[in-house]
Amino acid sequence: MAGPAFAADTIKIGVNEPLTGAFAASGTYVVNGAKIAADEINAKGGVLGKKIELVIEDNKSNPTEAAAVAEKLITSDKTPVLMGAWGSSLTLAVMPKLEEYEVPMLVETSSSGKITTSGNPFVFRISPPSALEAASFAPMVKKIGLKKVDFLVINNDWGRGAAGDFSKMLKAEGVEVGLTETMDQAAQDMSAQLSKLKSSDADTIMMTTSVDQLTLLFKQMAALGIKKRVITTGGSQNPDQIIAQAGAAAEGTMHLTTFLPWAPEKTPDPAATKYFLGEWKARGHQFAGATESFRGYDGIRSIAAAIEKAGSAEPAAITKAFWDVKMTGLNGPIAFAKSGPEGKESGQSKPTVYLIKIADGAVSEVTL
Repeated sequence: MAGPAFAADTIKIGVNEPLTGAFAASGTYVVNGAKIAADEINAKGGVLGKKIELVIEDNKSNPTEAAAVAEKLITSDKTPVLMGAWGSSLTLAVMPKLEEYEVPMLVETSSSGKITTSGNPFVFRISPPSALEAASFAPMVKKIGLKKVDFLVINNDWGRGAAGDFSKMLKAEGVEVGLTETMDQAAQDMSAQLSKLKSSDADTIMMTTSVDQLTLLFKQMAALGIKKRVITTGGSQNPDQIIAQAGAAAEGTMHLTTFLPWAPEKTPDPAATKYFLGEWKARGHQFAGATESFRGYDGIRSIAAAIEKAGSAEPAAITKAFWDVKMTGLNGPIAFAKSGPEGKESGQSKPTVYLIKIADGAVSEVTL
């Protein structure tokens, strides 16, 4: 089905993010980062002589809503390109709409492998799939002394995918994999799962969920006297928020992340990082959100680069132009490699993955 005609005084970009529900904090960070990029681009004259306009919609942390939002953005708002949808289950729900209307989407956060391997040529992702994140972590496994690992993950495509991909990598590295416990995204009492993990002989628990649930987990671990090493995956931890909300319960926890706002000079483009963090602060946002908001910033910049290369704000031209995007994001080069079945490949960029640790109430990169 051909997409509707796209013509306007501005170039619209549809933003499909969770602004309410379980993932609201993260989605709001991404949207605020996107706004910084749009303002920066427009201050420099926009794209193709037009200002870009973000059309922001709330998918309510719900896959059904995410699909409905995508259809609205495409058919009613006439947006020729989208960014979204934060969670893997949300993004997977949107993907059939992209194919139906032949409109591309920049995926800024989701990490399920299925997003770029299922054969959707309208998907271009700048966040690492969990398999790529696991591969980046593989060289660190022996250096930090992992022997046996249990998993505690959110019960959706994101969490289950992470447990599967990290388990496969760990086994290949000679690490024993034990229990995999799951929790619903709205759950607030994880004592049953944590009690099982406390009784396990694993030395490490790998966790994948949103920042608010992580905060609850660390507090509940402390209450239960669980002293095991914790490593979180998925890059959605906001360690500063965890420090502020979990306090001493977060001490010693380790986190895989794709941005180092705590050390701008170590990032791939220090000047861009300093500009972004300066704008983030100037707008009154808390520093904690920077670890996710940069995704919205890089996402909109990537979309603008594709529109510029396309020379047109038509979906087909933008889709084609994404393959020619080559730029430096806040966490490394952004360029899309083909992923998925031949002839229907999605685009996957390869960001840098860092391991950080909370020690003495502060964040530091783990150097191995």
